[in-house]
Order: sequence, then structure tokens, then C-alpha cells
Amino acid sequence: MTATDRPQAAALAGLVVLQTVMLASLFAGVAPHPPAATPLFGIGPFLGAALAAPVAALILGPSQSPAGRVLAGVAALAALVSFGPQKFLDAQFALIWPAVLAGQIAAGTILFALVSRLPRLTGERRHVA
Repeated sequence: MTATDRPQAAALAGLVVLQTVMLASLFAGVAPHPPAATPLFGIGPFLGAALAAPVAALILGPSQSPAGRVLAGVAALAALVSFGPQKFLDAQFALIWPAVLAGQIAAGTILFALVSRLPRLTGERRHVA
């Protein structure tokens, strides 16, 4: 793992921990926990997929391959479903703010690293062609 991967890897690991705690609180019924079902999808399967993406990105290296970058981006976007800015309007925000802020910082770190790498990727492609 390169030094440039470390912030993304730390953010991905943070998302794994946050979402694992959310899933455990769902199973244990500890408040505040996510609802068992949401209008669009089941929260358990969603959290499972949201946990799989950062783990896979960590294994591939979040900036080492196109697949690693895509999975890191998917992990960040999936985390924003649970921890995004919409949570500031949640009635239970006073109880969940630490997780919301940590999730937003982690997702922001990942997305910033991906976006800041785009000019280098396009430049690398121009030199190769």
C-alpha cells in the first residue's frame, strides 16, 4: 500500500466499522438503530453490500486499479445513504451525530481522493496513447 492510499484505506476501514456497528445494532435492537426495512429496499442486504464494497476496495487498493477506484466510490456513495447530509434533518440526529459526521468525513475523504486523481488519470492516458 502506498502512502497516497493510506487516507482512503483509513476511510474505507472506518466505513466498515461504522456500518458493522449499524448492522449489529439492527440485529440487537439497540436504539437508535436503522429500521428493519426502508421503503425502497431491505436495510440488512443493503448494509451487507455497503460492507462488501469497502472491503473489496481495500483488498484491491483504492487507487491501484480501476476496479479498486470504482469499489471505493461505490463504498462512499453507499455510506452516504446512511450517513449523508439528509441525516441533519433526521429526528434522531442528536443521538446519531457522531456516526453521521464520521461517515461524512470518511466518504468525503474517499471521494476527494478519487476526484483529485482524475486529472492524473486522464494525463496518464494521453501519454500512453
